[in-house]
Amino acid sequence: MSATLVKVRVVDTYVFRKIQNGYKFLMLKRAETKIYEHLWQGVAGKIEAGETAWQAAVRELKEETGLTPIRMFIADHVSTFYEENGDLINLVPVFGIETETKRITLSSEHSEYKWMDFEDAERTLAWNGQKKGIRTVYEMLISNGDRMKWSGIKLK
Repeated sequence: MSATLVKVRVVDTYVFRKIQNGYKFLMLKRAETKIYEHLWQGVAGKIEAGETAWQAAVRELKEETGLTPIRMFIADHVSTFYEENGDLINLVPVFGIETETKRITLSSEHSEYKWMDFEDAERTLAWNGQKKGIRTVYEMLISNGDRMKWSGIKLK
């Protein structure tokens, strides 16, 4: 009998920009050539060898959108999901990344993007882990409490 493996191999990132009366979140629609085609998501991807989770989030941001982060923080949430292929339980660190730029350059991984208010973005996401992730990022932003101070990542 084999034990199920727990693995941290992917990240989930919710990109936002400040607007006059709140925040807009970036939602990306997966291309039809990808697994989970047409699924809306934040910026997500695999952690490469030698990378930390937060470094993977920044790299994926640049690869998938062409955006540069101006602020980044660790969300007070880790998503989980079971993957039949490999019998894996995945732990997915969640990050919030702020950008100033509205216009993005889509990679071939996605076919469309939209900037949405929090409520629309949360409704657009399919998985409960994604919904909890973006909700945690949003709650941390609007509370602007000690969690934000303790969770900030110094970008290099």
